[in-house]
Amino acid sequence: MTAPDAPDSSTPPAFRWEFEAIGTRWRIDTAVELSATVRSEVGVLIDAFDRAWSRFRPDAEIAALATAAGSIPAPVDAAPMLDLFLALSEATAEAVNPLIGDALARRGYDAQYGLVDHGAQAAPAGWSQLLTWGGDRLTLRTPATIDVGALGKGRLVDRVLRRVAAHVEGAVTVDAGGDIALRGSETIALEHPFDPTRAIGVWRVTDAALCASAIQRRAWPAADGGGLHHVLDARTGEPVRTIAATWVVAADAMTADAAATALFFDGGPAFADAHAAAWVRMITDGRVEWSPDSKAELFL
Repeated sequence: MTAPDAPDSSTPPAFRWEFEAIGTRWRIDTAVELSATVRSEVGVLIDAFDRAWSRFRPDAEIAALATAAGSIPAPVDAAPMLDLFLALSEATAEAVNPLIGDALARRGYDAQYGLVDHGAQAAPAGWSQLLTWGGDRLTLRTPATIDVGALGKGRLVDRVLRRVAAHVEGAVTVDAGGDIALRGSETIALEHPFDPTRAIGVWRVTDAALCASAIQRRAWPAADGGGLHHVLDARTGEPVRTIAATWVVAADAMTADAAATALFFDGGPAFADAHAAAWVRMITDGRVEWSPDSKAELFL
């Protein structure tokens, strides 16, 4: 998920590569300059992931399942992502559900980024009985739009880090819109969700990942005059109103991304604890909570 975080720039990287992909800004910092071959490999990897999983692309591999029940060849990331999705969904009593794509589109977060609210719609309940994965097939028993936003960008960040790190020595940081995985150490500022000019703290991360989410990053008006954002409760199709932002450090970005999503719901702290993820979150009234194992330095 998109993270409201900014890296500490006190020690500039030796080499920085910045580009746009999958609707967000990427930053890859390395101790040595990346060759054209490595950059091409990264671009191919990102495009392949997007072509497999993006609900915004009519040519995506999952697009056929949005209009008709059926089975498709399982994309390479299906098992690791959906296995973790199942644990995430169970921990949050199905508040997190990979079949939430149609509910998001109905609220206005659609392929055209129309941001026009057409009302709440719950995601299909019992999704793990409808969507199955195993072997080399991904099967859906009823048409539905798959959305892996709860952990997908984290998975992609992990894969990009592995690809880059296999080619270069020294420190590597991969930052996709604030979802960050790194080899080495970096101090990351935790941006205040209500004031982007401030940080609520900093977190020193070493050979790990930090991912986060905040309700103000993708927000638009609701049909009733209220506010909407991208963090919906899949059981109701309504936006979360209690938590403003979450930050998580874990061994890998997919786990951190999943825990950052979980922390918007009851069951989130237990999910994070079960997956060795340390966390900080801000309540919408400005209060801040954190896990006992959090190493963040908070400015409270």
